[in-house]
Amino acid sequence: MSAQKLPPERRPPASAADAAQRLARIVDAAEEAAASVIDDAEQQAQRQLEEARVRADGIVAERLRELADQLDPSSSAPSSGERRGGHLKPVDVAGDHDLDNDDEPPAPRRSGSAGARLLATQMAVSGAAREEIEAQLRDGFEIDDTSEILDAILGPEE
Repeated sequence: MSAQKLPPERRPPASAADAAQRLARIVDAAEEAAASVIDDAEQQAQRQLEEARVRADGIVAERLRELADQLDPSSSAPSSGERRGGHLKPVDVAGDHDLDNDDEPPAPRRSGSAGARLLATQMAVSGAAREEIEAQLRDGFEIDDTSEILDAILGPEE
């Protein structure tokens, strides 16, 4: 088969300029392919990082819940049929204080566990948005009304 019958892209170059032009097109195509591979790899890495972050947040939330339960066993029901014994003794406020004098009554117990407050504080310090913290408290600690915790840490919502 002669060079005249080959398609133009398969014909041998007639001059050095033609060869350089073909080589430039090949290099451009290779650079485009490489850029596409890099973009795909970056997107895949970003997805894997996000998945790992979500898994890590879940692990942290679960661990904080376990630690909070150890610190305050009354904040959640025991998981088995047996009752866990607490290591803290309840305080008898009426027996220790005379509320008729100028002493203020004790502050009411706040809603939410210590673990939820700790996680919310950590997330706020690391720069998480209020909505992100709220979602984590709802999902990780099953807290329906997160406003008290969020207001205490971030201040009232404007």
